[in-house]
Amino acid sequence: MATMNKPTYAAITTHSPEKPVLVFVSSRRQTRLTAQDLIAFAAADENPRRWLHMEEHELDLVLSKINDQSLKHTLPFGIALHHAGLTEDDKKIVEELFEKVKIQILISTATLAWGVNLPAHTVIIKGTQLYNSAAGKFVELGMLDVMQIFGRAGRPQFDTSGEAIIITSYDELPRYLALLNTQLPIESQLNKRLPDHLNAEIVLGTVTNVREAVTWLGYTYLYRRMGRNPLVYGLTYEERETDPNLTRRCRDLVVSAATTLDKSHMINFDENGGNFTPTDLGRVASHYYINHETVDTFNSTLEGRELSKTMSEPEILAMAAQAQEFENVMLREEELEELDKLQNETCAMPVKGGVENKHGKVNILLQAYLSHAAIDGFSLVSDSAYVVQNISRLLRGLFEITLKKGWATVSLRLLTLCKMIDRRLWSFQHPLRQFPNVTNEILYKLEQKNCDIDKLTDMEAGEIGILVNHPRLGSQIQRIVRQFPKLEIGATVHPLTRTVLRIDLEIFANFEWDDRIHGSVDPWWIWIEDGENEVIYHSEYLILNKKQIGDVFKVSFTIPITEPLPPQYFIHAVSDRWLGAECVEPISFKHLILPHIHPPHTELLDLEPLPLQALKNPEYEKLYNFSHFNPIQTQIFHTLYYTNNNVLLGAPTGSGKTITAEIAMFKLFRDTPHLKVVYIGPLKALVRERLNDWSVRFGKRLGKKVVELTGDYTPNVQALISSDIVLTTPEKWDGISRNWQHRSYVKAVGLVVIDEIHLLGDERGPILEVIVSRMRYIAQTTENNIRIIGLSTALANARDLGDWLGIDQVGLFNFRPSVRPVPLEAHIQGYPGNHYCPRMATMNKPTYAAITTHSPEKPVLVFVSSRRQTRLTAQDLIAFAAADENPRRWLHMEEHELDLVLSKINDQSLKHTLPFGIALHHAGLTEDDKKIVEELFEKVKIQILISTATLAWGVNLPAYLVVIKGTEYFEASSRKYVDFPITDVLQMMGRAGRPQYDHNGGKAVILVHEPKKYFYKKFLYEPFPVESSLLKVLHDHINAEIVAGTIASKQDAIEFLTWTYFCRRLLMNPSYYGLEDASAASVNAFLSSKIDETLDALEKGKCISLGSDPEIESLTMGRILSYYYLHYTTALLFASSINASNDIPSLLDVLTKTAEYSELPVRHNEDRLNESLANDVKIKVDKRTLDSPHTKANLLLQAHFSRMELPISDYVTDTRSVLDQAVRILQAMVDVAADSGWLFTALNTMRLLQMVMQGTWNDAPNLSTLPLSEQALDLLYGNGIKSISELIQIEPNRIKSVLNRILPENRLKELVNIVSILPNINVMWLLNHKVEPSSNVVVKVNLERHSRNPEKGVHAPRFPKFKDEGWWIVLGNAASGDLLALRRITFNHKKSSTNLSFEAPVIPGKYEMTLYFMSDSYIGLDQEHLIQFEVVETKPRVSKETQKLFPSQK
Repeated sequence: MATMNKPTYAAITTHSPEKPVLVFVSSRRQTRLTAQDLIAFAAADENPRRWLHMEEHELDLVLSKINDQSLKHTLPFGIALHHAGLTEDDKKIVEELFEKVKIQILISTATLAWGVNLPAHTVIIKGTQLYNSAAGKFVELGMLDVMQIFGRAGRPQFDTSGEAIIITSYDELPRYLALLNTQLPIESQLNKRLPDHLNAEIVLGTVTNVREAVTWLGYTYLYRRMGRNPLVYGLTYEERETDPNLTRRCRDLVVSAATTLDKSHMINFDENGGNFTPTDLGRVASHYYINHETVDTFNSTLEGRELSKTMSEPEILAMAAQAQEFENVMLREEELEELDKLQNETCAMPVKGGVENKHGKVNILLQAYLSHAAIDGFSLVSDSAYVVQNISRLLRGLFEITLKKGWATVSLRLLTLCKMIDRRLWSFQHPLRQFPNVTNEILYKLEQKNCDIDKLTDMEAGEIGILVNHPRLGSQIQRIVRQFPKLEIGATVHPLTRTVLRIDLEIFANFEWDDRIHGSVDPWWIWIEDGENEVIYHSEYLILNKKQIGDVFKVSFTIPITEPLPPQYFIHAVSDRWLGAECVEPISFKHLILPHIHPPHTELLDLEPLPLQALKNPEYEKLYNFSHFNPIQTQIFHTLYYTNNNVLLGAPTGSGKTITAEIAMFKLFRDTPHLKVVYIGPLKALVRERLNDWSVRFGKRLGKKVVELTGDYTPNVQALISSDIVLTTPEKWDGISRNWQHRSYVKAVGLVVIDEIHLLGDERGPILEVIVSRMRYIAQTTENNIRIIGLSTALANARDLGDWLGIDQVGLFNFRPSVRPVPLEAHIQGYPGNHYCPRMATMNKPTYAAITTHSPEKPVLVFVSSRRQTRLTAQDLIAFAAADENPRRWLHMEEHELDLVLSKINDQSLKHTLPFGIALHHAGLTEDDKKIVEELFEKVKIQILISTATLAWGVNLPAYLVVIKGTEYFEASSRKYVDFPITDVLQMMGRAGRPQYDHNGGKAVILVHEPKKYFYKKFLYEPFPVESSLLKVLHDHINAEIVAGTIASKQDAIEFLTWTYFCRRLLMNPSYYGLEDASAASVNAFLSSKIDETLDALEKGKCISLGSDPEIESLTMGRILSYYYLHYTTALLFASSINASNDIPSLLDVLTKTAEYSELPVRHNEDRLNESLANDVKIKVDKRTLDSPHTKANLLLQAHFSRMELPISDYVTDTRSVLDQAVRILQAMVDVAADSGWLFTALNTMRLLQMVMQGTWNDAPNLSTLPLSEQALDLLYGNGIKSISELIQIEPNRIKSVLNRILPENRLKELVNIVSILPNINVMWLLNHKVEPSSNVVVKVNLERHSRNPEKGVHAPRFPKFKDEGWWIVLGNAASGDLLALRRITFNHKKSSTNLSFEAPVIPGKYEMTLYFMSDSYIGLDQEHLIQFEVVETKPRVSKETQKLFPSQK
């Protein structure tokens, strides 16, 4: 290299004495050496500054900004250096100086040719040998690099030509001359690494078999070159002729690569079927870019499993150093001395092989890097950078491999080694070395005194200062210690069965977050291990962010357990980034009591199928289109039809359980027709399905009155009284039956059918539990036998459920999951990946494969977790079908039929997917779209229906194949993805197999997260035990029973619990509920403590009053919560936030902060959409809480008031949910304000409810709530009509005459019809104008309606549900702000009257009160009336006897 400097100088002076020159060299060191020689040659020619073209002051200014010392030395001579070792600022200065020709020569490494665009007149390549770390030797510069460097010669805007000079050795000169004069083709190198790239495609899911792999290979450059130049790739021209498409050759390449991968355990290759299945090893190798040779090396080392589970750090490093990536690292004789020195001075671990082994060299260089050792040899510096760059990902890959194998100790050691390399720190050094602002002196003192993080955490700032002999730094070090990541973990164990435990973790991030130190996220690994056997049973990857600091967040998972019980397991939490940041929490099984062994299932008897004639009623028999009952119905028929026993039927979905309920209903109709049937379904969709069926079957054919009672529709009391069958949801019936003493129709119930009673274990289960307990209590109290029929899937603990329902031996039928009229074949497939969205994307290809394999022509239901996933899944399925050149394979209707269907569809995504035979189904669709989709799928006009999980419970649309794509959904309250309840998964599976078509059975494919595969394998084939969830919501139900009068003392509360299913399960599985001892004394103490906690919380929320005696008194707040079905924590919010001076913004804040909105979903990236809304709304929100469901509720309501266009369709559905909840919460807030006597707060809350109903602000022109254009509004304003109250006084003909010029006839007719039902009410009041002090004053209010009665509810087009018109009559003192009386009325007649009473003032005098007549639905129709009266102090009356004694008294 040194000999080439003189020719370089000569080339510069000869070819470019004044124009810019680029000199390319092989290394950073050569830039410096070349510059020094050029300066020396120029000085020898007595012109050292010949290449500098700027003034002295300019040069001084530039030098003051330069950091690199070599650059500072060369710049004054007009020579600059450029390489990767410079800072970004130095690089920018150099590039700018060279571009402006302030300096003439730039000496650079070859990377500049590909990077910054800096052309020059002359380009010189000084030396063509580069050191290649991967090859471990010097290699010649490639021709592509030469051409790229030469391309920098000649500046288009300045030069008409450029010059390129290459200076190389005599041996290489002919080669470069030949390459420059001859254009060589570029050949593919893919075949050398084909196994690794094939593995990547298999892991990605784009290639699943040999056929697809051959197709994939056809898109590569290798395929093109094999066709053009076959000899280079080992193909003869004869082979090329006989295989013109290279199909055989491609297949051979694929099979060879797949066989290699199979031997490395990276895939499972089925040679007969040609199918590929990725393995965990293959996935890790693909993710971390580890080639198959390295995997082979790791496999051979890890084969001795028992030995590997306890590998030490030196052994791990020795194994990693043997990776194929380091095979080309050369061991040179001149390096041995320095390597030996590095080993002796810097290596903290023994090096296997020592310095005379290339694997030992890799090990030494890594440890030297960790020790911050200075390396002198250039090749060693390059090799060190190469080793560190590669070994980090190799160790990360090894960590994931061992984690998946479940090796606890090795996984922890590998993760520690990964962090050591990332932090460039030894694990035995003090963790505070990871903070940049702690001095070495302080760190040295901490290490000398062996003061770890835990000790520092417990010390005060002064103590730390004394420890380091620097009192002033005590507080600074303490602050840094507080920033060190630390988790605190609490664990509770819940036995599900004798072999499966559920572990709930409560994790608290106890440290101070600093964005500069922690970044945006802080990842952690959490796993549970068996310390004795070194086994990891479950692992989770958690990502913390700043918002979670200081909050408790929960993680739940299930693990296997064996008997005899181990002494303990350990929860291990380890930071993914921070050395020394870990914690261990032991879980003791000393007091764990496993649940009792469950009794056997009911055997399905081999009985002759019972004919319909067994009903002995022709009217009933006509209702069915089959002749005989199925085996299950046959076996339980007698119990249902001829006894009054309660019945629990546990059987798989699709077993005909609904008909068994109908048999029990027939018995009621026959024996006690005056009593009612109540059907309780878990979802509104399920209730609606029963309504559609039974309205025809029982309503039209049998003349029974069927009434729906759900959140969408609430009938009036008269309809409930006259009904025969009430179809309702648990929440609605709970709310209705709470006041059963005053509701005759509740006491007239004779049969309660509870569908899907196994949902007792779900989050809504406590409501079912309370309903059944209450109905049994009502039956006992009224001595009216209420029969309960519970329908369920197959249960593990049916006996407990039966005991709770009061069932003896007769009435309990719990069949096996396999007892199904249509057999079901289930396949469970696990998929890895810590992140939800990418994992869902990888499941799309398997979904397509499942459809084409199992159900190419029969109907398929695909269940996904969200509306967005319905769209994404459909798009991918269409793409896969198009790739197979059959995109319309699932469409089974003619083109004209399709066009007619598409013309009726509203949803754009649905319009896109239907032409390909794929439909979507979710809550975001309109009812019309849903009906069309259901009809098309039922008639098999389309073959695939992609739906959210709710369809499994709602519309009965079975299919031959069911694919459950993922078993998780996003839970808003915990802000993470959680598992579907196992009952939901079973329900989805139950849709597989159509009884009338698929006699050979249906098929279900369940795609799950890999770690959960064991759990689903166990419980999809074994019945699941049902546990109670009552404790989580005990406060609400205890409060409701106190209000109802059922509970009047603590003893009553404990007795109430004994009626519940919770009490039954507490005795059978005590550890699940946190009870360590199942003795009677312990159970009583446990129940008593839970009741005490509940009553104390209710008292704090001002719901109840606890006196010194055992009496419990219900307070107004408790009655309000019970009546409006609100969460008890909402009481605490009302008590602290509602006051006498609330305006509408503050009331909106209270409304949206209630617990009722905590479940509103805030999906992935919706915080960005919320931010956009927050910038546009009228009332500003806290932008730090944009991912909060309460903030989202606030924004959606404001967008509703402002009539803003919502960013996505999901927000439309979310708004419906928010509006639905708002009505009852606001009505409760009115009652709270009224009870406290706060007039203006109550009125503002009423106005807020009006805004919710009409979708506008209360200060906006109220005529805008009518269907009027801007032009029509201007016309009304011009005619003096400025409000709704003025408009309703005008004759319809005049309205038509004013607006007929701009509104079409149909719009005008619609407007007149709406105006005719708007309430035009005359309010009159009567009272005695002279009253006595403190007397009870009665104001009689008479109402007279002058408009039509609203038959279809209020006119509220922006409110999603039907609502009856309601009013508040309020009497208040506007001067003092006191509310004196309030009455809520529903006014549906021409005339009505009501009374308000209040206590007259004590002080005599004249008073003014205001009577407010407030609508709960309309803006602008409120009325105010001034009431004046006088308080007169009357003389005491004198009796006749007194007059006789004292005649002077008058």
